[in-house]
Amino acid sequence: MTRTEYYDDPAAPEPNSLVVAASAVVTDDAGRILLQRRRDNGLWALPGGGMEMTDSLPGTAVREVKEETGLDIEITGLVGTYTDPRHIIAYTDGEVRRQFNVCFTARVTGGSLAISDESTELRFVPPDELDALPMHHTQRLRVRHFLENRPQPYLG
Repeated sequence: MTRTEYYDDPAAPEPNSLVVAASAVVTDDAGRILLQRRRDNGLWALPGGGMEMTDSLPGTAVREVKEETGLDIEITGLVGTYTDPRHIIAYTDGEVRRQFNVCFTARVTGGSLAISDESTELRFVPPDELDALPMHHTQRLRVRHFLENRPQPYLG
């Protein structure tokens, strides 16, 4: 299944679902950021995904990072909330979602880096190499807010 992301695009399809999701900026001791190259659109992104009925939001981030990267993490903080209604995600199965994402900061506590069926590549990327990677605007925004080391979480 592939996905197409729209941002502030009048040609975007009308959403038919609202998904609560969590993502995480996972860093290593060198300050590099864990990114995955998504199989469904080929873009680099933070690990994350939709909340399940039995999850908390931080628990969603922990579970999704484990599922998508093989790493165990500990949540250490909050980057922000991302609820822009101009961001629409359309899937080939007919779902067109508006996503509510809470992005956390995290550190690795265990596990081994392993590619899942959702990604084609995983790597820790130095901040000065981020601009060279193909990444959706909304992912880049979360990473930028993290790198700005804001005193308060982004609320948007």
